[in-house]
Amino acid sequence: MIYPYNFEQKTGFDTIRQSLKKLCLCRIGASFVDKMKFSDNKNQIVKLLEQTEEFRQILLLSEKFPTENYFDITPELSTISIEGTYLEKETLFDMKRSLTTIYECITFFRKDKENRFPKLNELTAAIEIDTSILKQLDRILDYKGNIKDDASPELFEIRKEITRKQVSVNKKLQQIINQVRKQGWAPDDIELTVRNGRTVIPMTAAYKRNIHGFIHDESATGQTVFIEPEEAFEMNNEIRELENAEKREIIKILIQFADFIRPEIDDLIKCYHFLGVIDFIRAKALYALQTNSQKPDVVSETLINWVKAKHPLLFLNHKSQKKEIVPLNIKLDKESHILVISGPNAGGKSVCLKTVGLLQYMLQCGMLVPMESYSEAGIFSKIFIDIGDEQSLENDLSTYSSHLLNMKHFMNHADEKTLFLIDEFGTGTEPNIGGAIAESTLEKLNEKKSFGVVTTHYANLKLLAEKNPGIINGAMLFDTDKMKPRYELSIGKPGSSFAFEIAETIGLQKDVMKKAKEKAGIKQISFDRQLQNLDVQKKNLDQKEEQLKVADDFLAEMIDKYQNLYDELEKRKKEIISKAREEAANMLDDTNKIIENTIKEIKETQAEKEKTSIARKKLDDFKEKLIAKKNTDEDGSSIRRIKDKNKKVPVKILQTPIEKGDYVRISGQELIGEVIGIDNKEALIVFGTTQIKTKIDKLEKVSHEDFKSQSGRYKSSGKKVLFDINEKIKNFKISIDIRGMRVDEALSALQNYIDDAVLLSVPEVRILHGKGDGILRKITRDYLRKVKEVKHLEDEILEKGGHGITVVYFR
Repeated sequence: MIYPYNFEQKTGFDTIRQSLKKLCLCRIGASFVDKMKFSDNKNQIVKLLEQTEEFRQILLLSEKFPTENYFDITPELSTISIEGTYLEKETLFDMKRSLTTIYECITFFRKDKENRFPKLNELTAAIEIDTSILKQLDRILDYKGNIKDDASPELFEIRKEITRKQVSVNKKLQQIINQVRKQGWAPDDIELTVRNGRTVIPMTAAYKRNIHGFIHDESATGQTVFIEPEEAFEMNNEIRELENAEKREIIKILIQFADFIRPEIDDLIKCYHFLGVIDFIRAKALYALQTNSQKPDVVSETLINWVKAKHPLLFLNHKSQKKEIVPLNIKLDKESHILVISGPNAGGKSVCLKTVGLLQYMLQCGMLVPMESYSEAGIFSKIFIDIGDEQSLENDLSTYSSHLLNMKHFMNHADEKTLFLIDEFGTGTEPNIGGAIAESTLEKLNEKKSFGVVTTHYANLKLLAEKNPGIINGAMLFDTDKMKPRYELSIGKPGSSFAFEIAETIGLQKDVMKKAKEKAGIKQISFDRQLQNLDVQKKNLDQKEEQLKVADDFLAEMIDKYQNLYDELEKRKKEIISKAREEAANMLDDTNKIIENTIKEIKETQAEKEKTSIARKKLDDFKEKLIAKKNTDEDGSSIRRIKDKNKKVPVKILQTPIEKGDYVRISGQELIGEVIGIDNKEALIVFGTTQIKTKIDKLEKVSHEDFKSQSGRYKSSGKKVLFDINEKIKNFKISIDIRGMRVDEALSALQNYIDDAVLLSVPEVRILHGKGDGILRKITRDYLRKVKEVKHLEDEILEKGGHGITVVYFR
């Protein structure tokens, strides 16, 4: 149930209907827009949403889907149900093109091997096109929609005879016109023309009796007459008879075709119904793209949990003016199902309320809605709205009386599956009485477990949430520094009207303001100020909570990392000690054996000088082997101290202007190259065999000695340059994926990637960090803001990843 009768006009849905109709390609598609209506059947709603979402994907993927020749000829098909009737050739031409389009649509879905669009493919299940109809149309009509000469043997002969006689007539008339020119009875530039469907000769009126024939017409001045010579008269009559025969044969062909398709009319009407449905779904998908709409998670229970919801009409209006719209985050559930929104005038309260009503209605009409896809949307069986002035002169109703009638209807028909929306609740009469009635009404609706959004300035309604479970406060935020609304909804606390602050800002007289404050009373002013202070405190607490959450996550990750490192070191420590003990024992055994053998040899040779020297030499060799083994790693290569590859060799930066022939390096990089050319503010530098063009302000000038020193280091070490520019250019990609990495891994990968991007003068890159808890997004943004070469950061467009991807633009 939708209330009142003009719900669509009040919410703006009628404007959306008109936009959808303009996006349709045929009248049958537009007729489905008119038939679109509110439903509380979840399965039906989900089906419609999935169909639209699938078509939205077709548009996003730029699939070659047929978009031409969406004609509706169902009215014409109904006229040939009687035998002897037929369709005009223009209608046949529309049928030929539209049936081809329908056939291509069906083929598109049925040939989709990956079954990417299952809900749309289901629509083709009961649709079949008899290809013999298309063949017959091809046989009858040419590509311009004209009846072909060979549509029948009789037509072929008739047209052949017409052509032969026309050639004879034209030949005879050409002879006569040549004679007329020669005799001077007409200007030399006259040509044959047609009057009343007959070929005639233009002649000067003074000589009209010089040729026997029939005068068909004369010029406006009477100076020229158009004569059909009697020699051509009979032949033209014969041509006219042949043309009549041609028409009769064409009608015969059209009747035969009508007889051929008459048994298929019902199936053809189904085909055009399918085309209209596809046109309707396509229009909804196009509108979804225009408004950045998506399919939320639809749940069976009554629930609203929307993230970044936007009013589609306001979004399009702001988009045309290149302005941003503040999205709406709102959550209503069984525990907190009525939201009381307060705040300053023109602060967005009514827009917020209308957004809720319009988007819920759009959703339950089967339309995608502008909000994040992970939003949750429930199903309501009734939506009631009370917005605007409803005076009725006919029924002698005031504005307030009409509001009371609406409240009566709400309370009589509302239940736990109802969504009600009331703008400026309680206004229109004396404030104390109006506020009391509004409060009692809201309590009654709360008892019925109905869902609702209410906007108000009344303090008693703001305080109602404190003592009534199920009702919560919401505030439209206000920038007290700039004294203007922020159009942002904050749920959980009431808002201030900021009446005194706004009045002071616009310069209302001070004495008037002083008296107004006295009349309002200290309590009321203190209440508003407390609301402001609560708003500021809540905002600060939220920021600190977010910072603590990020820090806590980071700390937990670091603890986990170091615990793993500690466990690994402890494990390796035991292995190293055990291995060292084993090697020491083996070494001791070998040493004892060598010493014993040496002593034995000395004793046996009775300490001969030569033999003793040989024994000592063996002992020294064994000692050297032990020392060599000590300084050798597991794979047998010599152990040496590894120098820090990232250690930068200091160089002196010269402050003089950079010119051709100077030696430079890119800021933040080590490799030194030679400037071989300067063009405006850009320099061409050669690094080994690679040339790079970059802006001069990115370069640092160094001395020739530093260049030679660096070249000598690379040459003496026998290694390649620290980095190969050619290899970097070949392997560099314009995006990096750091999802799933630990914080330190992500930072390291990001730093190396940004260094390469700066070195290669890449204009822009994309960092894919994902959405998740936002930790990687935060550390990415924090790091990039410290890189001086970074000019600008922004989220990727919604269709390509939104805030899960950061686009980086370099200076």
